[in-house]
Amino acid sequence: MEFIDLKSQYQALRPQIHARMQAVLDHGNYIMGPEVQELEARLAEYTGASDCVTVASGTEALLIALMAIGIEPGDEVITTPFSFIATAEVIVLLGAIPVFVDIEPDTCNINATLIEERITPRTRAIIPVSLYGQPADMDRINAVAERHGLAVIEDGAQSFGATYKGRKSCNLSTIGCTSFFPSKPLACYGDGGAIFTSDATLAQAMREIRIHGQSGRYVHTRVGVGGRMDTLQCAIVLAKLERFDWELAQRRRIAARYDELFDGRIDVVRQRPGCAGVFAQYTIKVANRAEVQAELRERNIPVAVHYPVPIPMQPAYAKHGPSAHIPVAEEMARSVMSLPMGPYMDDASLERVAAAVLHAAGR
Repeated sequence: MEFIDLKSQYQALRPQIHARMQAVLDHGNYIMGPEVQELEARLAEYTGASDCVTVASGTEALLIALMAIGIEPGDEVITTPFSFIATAEVIVLLGAIPVFVDIEPDTCNINATLIEERITPRTRAIIPVSLYGQPADMDRINAVAERHGLAVIEDGAQSFGATYKGRKSCNLSTIGCTSFFPSKPLACYGDGGAIFTSDATLAQAMREIRIHGQSGRYVHTRVGVGGRMDTLQCAIVLAKLERFDWELAQRRRIAARYDELFDGRIDVVRQRPGCAGVFAQYTIKVANRAEVQAELRERNIPVAVHYPVPIPMQPAYAKHGPSAHIPVAEEMARSVMSLPMGPYMDDASLERVAAAVLHAAGR
């Protein structure tokens, strides 16, 4: 059993993937080829955002977004302590200060009710993470941001395709960012990412920043980065888009079946009312995690922990979060565990995983 079955997906989409890749090999435009513009148009239409800017990775998407809104050294950016390190990494790389707000115990997303008390005159932006594929409480976050004149950048690295009150993730705030890392719900076969906005000025800034700040050939009007997504990776995402909605339906079906089998006996990360997550991970919470992990591995069932150490407690980031009060994040870091999940998981495997979890947890 695999944690994420990418091989079955490849077999299902092999003709489309090969045809898309062969087209790139035939025309030879490996950087900023026609598939880049095609993918950007398709993704913008999918989310409802006015503009999509493809970039080299999800991390690059966050970095370019922060650069576009003018984050400078000493600025503060509010975010979650419970995420992959990239969320805070990009803040620190620009000399800004990450301010960590604790999370909700049921969703593991940033607790929107705690954000306002952490705002200071130096606060410039909020980065909520749509963890495990489910958006945070974006309406509340956007309302706080509007009161204080702040930008909101959704880190939707795990949530492309999710909806919040009928709106698509990555089109819920000032800017939305996503990742096409191979394990994501919509993925390429390397690194890749995208940024979404309906602000034309920000879109232009981000397009220039991703190509070294160029507004024209050898005309550098901004400080930028080498942040383009290559044409081959865009072609792969285009091929996968053909089956994406079906895959999302399967992910949600599998998550519902897990819920049914656990029947309240296992504490799971909850879906917020009005949200339809994409279950980038199906995550449970168990007090005896080490024992459960060990038993599942003995049964050749792969598991993962996202994330075992909150960001402010990481050695390189401890100095950035000395005042962080994050008891819920610390508790979740001790108890969360993600189970095999993916659109190509068969029912027998799913039932085997659920039975093993129940046995290992003593339920």
